[in-house]
Amino acid sequence: MTISDDILAYHRAQIPGDVAICELLAGEIDAALEGATNKVWHRHPVWFLEGNPIVGYSRLKDGMRLMFWSGQSFDEPGLAPEGTFKAAEARYGVASDVDVALLRRWLAKSRAIQWDYKNIVKRKGKLERLK
Repeated sequence: MTISDDILAYHRAQIPGDVAICELLAGEIDAALEGATNKVWHRHPVWFLEGNPIVGYSRLKDGMRLMFWSGQSFDEPGLAPEGTFKAAEARYGVASDVDVALLRRWLAKSRAIQWDYKNIVKRKGKLERLK
């Protein structure tokens, strides 16, 4: 699969240390989520399966945040709850902070365990499990 031009532009706009994290995350995500589409969505790189947001990353003050929209359902170490729905996150200061084996497990679960964020507005904030 190909990483979209807008995501590559996002990477180029980051500080050098964050570029390394972005490139590592993008490569692993893209390899694991065959058939996914990717784009900058709400100013951050995000991968979608059938229009449903699965995983993305963004720059925060203290580093890069990797977020899985359905991550709270993965029952995996290393992911912290994020927000009021089912999202979970991990944060990285440098590329060597990324545990690639753990990331690959999370990515496998992100395909198997999904909540329907694509239709959350239509359902007035109610999430339904897809897989």
